[in-house]
Amino acid sequence: MNTNSTIIVTGAYGFIGSCLVSYLNQQGFENLILVDAFDDDEKELNLLHKKYLVRVERDNLFDWLTKEKPAIDFVFHLGARTDTTEFDYSIHQKLNVEYSQHIWNWCTINQVPLVYASSAATYGEGELGYDDNHEVVEQLHPLNPYGVSKNEFDKWMLHQELHPPFWAGLKFFNVYGPNEYHKARMASVIFHSFNQIKQNGKVKLFRSHKDGFENGEQLRDFVYVKDVLAVCYWLMNNKPASALYNLGTGNARSFNDLVKSTFAGLDLAPSIEYIDMPEDIRDKYQYFTEARMEKLITAGYTAPFYSLEEGVIDYVSNYLNKNIFY
Repeated sequence: MNTNSTIIVTGAYGFIGSCLVSYLNQQGFENLILVDAFDDDEKELNLLHKKYLVRVERDNLFDWLTKEKPAIDFVFHLGARTDTTEFDYSIHQKLNVEYSQHIWNWCTINQVPLVYASSAATYGEGELGYDDNHEVVEQLHPLNPYGVSKNEFDKWMLHQELHPPFWAGLKFFNVYGPNEYHKARMASVIFHSFNQIKQNGKVKLFRSHKDGFENGEQLRDFVYVKDVLAVCYWLMNNKPASALYNLGTGNARSFNDLVKSTFAGLDLAPSIEYIDMPEDIRDKYQYFTEARMEKLITAGYTAPFYSLEEGVIDYVSNYLNKNIFY
């Protein structure tokens, strides 16, 4: 795509969205329309020194588009309510389902390509595996309202006869990296581990409450945000077959490995203490996730992904330890 292209980024105030704005800037794209609820001063640092045309309040977007009639070349819809501990489904329904439907319909009517964020939370306990096959979407059983909302939109989307000229729904696995300073409880384990190490020299991890998993050996597919950005950019430029695509590394790793890499990024020996998992999430906790990445690779994406060690050490040493944003 030409660097003069105009691109909408929703969720631009948040973690992945603000990183994507920076990445697009690095590639020469500055005609960016940033969409979010710009009501959190703590997130303001995520957009410091970023280059863009305008900010548009999330609730005003469609009125603004109708009034201004900008020529839009691409939409990245990354905005969502991502709190997996928010159990009021009506909040997820409004922001993750209905708003996404409005985005889809606008892109369809105006024939604008779209990449949107789905989630590995749609897979639930993984009883049907982690295959981004469209045939299983109707059968998935997410464990929390956030995952349900993401799957409900995927289901709705797959039933639409009309669609944007290109679309991709990305099932993000456990994304970590800079610009998540504001996320509090929902920030990555790396972020929390770093702060715990700085405060008291050790890290607390959840005990296992499931047979077959030792403490700290719960397994997740952790993917570095820099890989997520590279895939988003590749999809925009290459537009392979429209589809749902997993976005992880394809390699599940333990929380113990994650924390050991965090200590390594600080040149410290690991010290881990195991604590009980909170009751409110205990029966909604994924003990294993691992993306099947064949579809994206078959579509033509061949760039290597950061290993867990490479990604965590880069994040800890070059961002967290220096309090630097991406």
